This record gives sequence, C-alpha cells and structure tokens, in this order.
Amino acid sequence: MAFDNLSDKLQNIFKTLRGKGVLTEGDVKTAMKEVKLALLEADVNFKVVKKFVSDVQERAIGQDVMSSLTPGQMVIKIVNEELISLMGGTTTELSLNPSGMTVIMMAGLQGAGKTTAAAKLAGKLKSKGKQPLLVACDIYRPAAIDQLKINGEKVGVPVFSMGTNVKPVDIVKAALNQAKANNNNVVIIDTAGRLHIDEGMMQELEEIRKNVQIDHVLLTVDAMTGQDAVNVAETFNERLEVTGVILTKLDGDTRGGAALSIRAVTGKPILFAGMGEKLTDLEQFYPDRMASRILGMGDVLSLIEKAEAELDEEKARDMARKMKKAEFDFNDYLDQIRQMKKMGGLASILSMMPGMGGNLKGVDLDQTEDSMKYVEAIICSMTKKERSNPDIINPQRKNRIAKGAGVDIAEVNRVIKQHGEMKKMMKQMSGMMSGKGKRGFGGMKFPFRF
Repeated sequence: MAFDNLSDKLQNIFKTLRGKGVLTEGDVKTAMKEVKLALLEADVNFKVVKKFVSDVQERAIGQDVMSSLTPGQMVIKIVNEELISLMGGTTTELSLNPSGMTVIMMAGLQGAGKTTAAAKLAGKLKSKGKQPLLVACDIYRPAAIDQLKINGEKVGVPVFSMGTNVKPVDIVKAALNQAKANNNNVVIIDTAGRLHIDEGMMQELEEIRKNVQIDHVLLTVDAMTGQDAVNVAETFNERLEVTGVILTKLDGDTRGGAALSIRAVTGKPILFAGMGEKLTDLEQFYPDRMASRILGMGDVLSLIEKAEAELDEEKARDMARKMKKAEFDFNDYLDQIRQMKKMGGLASILSMMPGMGGNLKGVDLDQTEDSMKYVEAIICSMTKKERSNPDIINPQRKNRIAKGAGVDIAEVNRVIKQHGEMKKMMKQMSGMMSGKGKRGFGGMKFPFRF
C-alpha cells in the first residue's frame, strides 16, 4: 500500500513526541528534520516538502502548543491539518452538466492506467444514474480498442470506435453525434498515450480540445512514478488546461509522493484514486481521509462506505438471525470469505483500520490471503449436504474433499476445527445477547491464519 513506509516513519517520530511531557523548540525542530527526510524519501517534491515543514514548524513552536498539557498531540494535529491542506483541503467533486451532455477527455502517459481508469469512471457514473458512452481514440497502442470494449462490457457501458485508420478528432465528432442520438449524457474519451511526452501526442490532444467542446480534461497519473508524475502533470496542464487528476495504483507498494505533490505544484485537484485492479476500485479522493491513513489513524468512513456498497444487506440480517440461534454452517463461512473479497481483501480492510499499520509487522498478509483461498477451495469441494451439516464429514469424506481442493487432509481438519470453534463462539454471543451469558467472547478466529 502506498505511504506504508512514510506512515511507519511518521508514527515513530510522533511516538517520541508523545512520550515527552514538555516540548522544547529544539524537540520540534529535530522532529521536523525527521519529517522532512521521511517526506523526501517518499518522493514528495522538494519545494513542497520545504514549505510543508516550514508551515508546521512555525505553528508548532507557537505558545499554544508549548504550553499545552499534551504538546505531542497538538503537533500531530497540526501535521494532520497541514497534510489535508497540502492535498487540497476539501474534497472536489467531478462537476457534471445538470442538463445536456458532459464531455470528458482522458489524458496521460502510456502505462498510467488511462484506459482502465476511463472504464472505471464510466462504471462509477453509471451507478449514479448517468448514461455514459466510452470513446476509443487510442489508435496507436495494440489492442487498446479491444481493451476498452472488454472493460466497457464489464461495466455495462457502450463503447464507440471507428478502428485505427481515422483521426481521433473525427472519431470524437462522430461519437458525439451518436451520443446525442442515444441520449448519452456523459462522453468519456480515451486518448492515446506515449512512453514519454512528445509534440505529436500534445498536438493531437490540442486538436481535440480545439474542435470539440470539452468540459473536463482528466489527467491519469501513475502513483508509482513518484515525483516524475508531478513533472508530467505540469506539462499536460500547461498545454491542455487540466481540470482534475485521477491517481492510479495507490494500492501498490509505492512511495506515494505524487499524491502529496500534485495539488501543491499544479493547483489541480485529485478527483479520484485507483485503489485496486477491479473495475469498481475507483474511490473519490478525500484529502482528510488520506491524511488520516498516512498518519496511521485509519479511514473508518471509507471502510463503512465500502461495506455499505459491497455487502449484501439481506445476508447481513440473515447472519444476525443465525447468530442469535447459534447456527453457522459452511455456507455462511463461505459467504464471509466472499464478502471480504468483495471489499478488496484483508489487506485493504486492515489498511483502513485505525492503528493497524504498526501492528501488522511480521504478519504475512499474502500468506493469509492464500490461506483464505485454500479455505474457499475446501468448502467448494464439499457437497451441499456436507456444507449444511458438517457433522457428517467422516474420514472418507475428508479425503475426498482434500483431493478435490488439492490440499493435505490436515488442512481440511484445520478448517473443520475452526468452524467448530466459530460455532462455539456463536453460542457464547447468543447467550450474551439474551442476557444469560456471563463469559466473554472468547478467542474469535478468522477463517484464515495469522
């Protein structure tokens, strides 16, 4: 996850500050030097780092902080506020024409995830009641048109294309005519990218901008390119008047400096963040929530929104009913795993939990995710009868299940044992809910191992 290293370093710095009952000016300056180094290592633009540290230090050395009963916490509060300000202060929504058509042109370098981002955005807007049309104008990259068509089909959005022998500006004009005829109220143009910025690419984009009424130019920036992303954003903005940024691959193992630099350098807001490979993994960018993640405070609001969007409300009610009756079979077990996968997996969920960053040291999340896959394979190898009534699973059945899942029989035994432990926990919880139980919740175990 982006910012993991930065988050760890900042938390260590602030741990030292919190441990001091009284802060001196020297303490603050020493901490700010460490913050400066941490930000530079995260590939944040040098000028941005310099101003950020100066602003925090100026506020942190004020009388209110020094005389506070919790000066360490006050400094952290200031850092949090300045981080939010650095990334734009408030959330910027993508403005759409309330009546008529909104035309959006995607721009960016090849490999930044522009085509995928276009489909993600189209799917997001469709889920909000819009009728988008995707336009394939990348006539150079092999299979770019096919990729857009496949992704468009997945999100249920039509794709307009005219092949590779037509000028992009003519494709756009024809697409707008079709959009009017079919009542599409949002048109998203996927343009060509290059491995680096060149004059030919810019002229092509400028020609579209000049001949067509474009409402938004959204620049797709790969977070993994770090400070280079800021240089790219500056050049595109100078030539095309970018209106907003989509930051992709923020779920990757990146330094994340682009997210902290782009707004400050270009003045253009980050509208969305790509947080995964699925076509639903495009999140509204919230500066305050991102600052909270960076400082290890979690992002509970995003976690709740993700749960509301992905989890089945009826299944949740059914699970509550089963908990009251202490019923829990392997079908429920499988549902739990699949619901978690819908929310982006264990790593995604834990990254939004307050204070989890430092507590996950030494935990192999990849291995844990693999373990979940094995559990799913084991349950899927059971018959309907076995899932509903685990008590009938004898040694002979276990052998068959193990072979079907491609695992050792010991893994099957472990899953069955964990299921039994979860049923016991359900009984304890049922007792507590009825007011009869006096015992605790016991050791709740996930359907996978830490």
